[in-house]
Amino acid sequence: KELVINFSLFGVTEKIVNRKGAKTNHVVITSGPFGYTGAGLSILLKNKKCSKKFGAKAKNAVFKPKCNLLFGLKNKKHFSSSMDSSDGLSTTLNEMSNQSKKKFVITSMPSENDVLEFAKSNELNSNNLILNSGEEYEIVATTSKSNLTKVKNNARKHRIKLYEIGYVTKGRGVFYKKNGKFVRIKDGGWKHLKH
Repeated sequence: KELVINFSLFGVTEKIVNRKGAKTNHVVITSGPFGYTGAGLSILLKNKKCSKKFGAKAKNAVFKPKCNLLFGLKNKKHFSSSMDSSDGLSTTLNEMSNQSKKKFVITSMPSENDVLEFAKSNELNSNNLILNSGEEYEIVATTSKSNLTKVKNNARKHRIKLYEIGYVTKGRGVFYKKNGKFVRIKDGGWKHLKH
């Protein structure tokens, strides 16, 4: 009744950046914005309303995702930990936090105003679109403050808008800090074999 296509990629590199390795006071970054794939799926599957321009942008995120592989390769020596965001940002952050045995504090959501406007006009939770949609294929990484300038320079060279979204500290779990309050970000992304 359904077609399943599965593939695996294997490669060798002089350094593999692990999901663990984030250190206290390191910065959490992403190689691009989140929320467009969730918006695109809402438009395609649930007929949510939007402008023609936003609809094209959101659907393009679903049908033609971009992987910032060269940016990742150029910066791997500057990353203390890293992971792709295919299963959702909340999943990625929780996995990196768990493996690093550190607390991740998110101070800014990596998104753009058009995603927030789309969510508001369709009465959707914007944080859910940003954190739990998945299929973005953006790089989520941690880096020291001393390496952040180098990473930003490389992002400019690759025409990538880098999002500085938070920091690493002692403790466990992932939290969103807004107006001085901490709200836990639970793993709400894709769960293999549960859907």
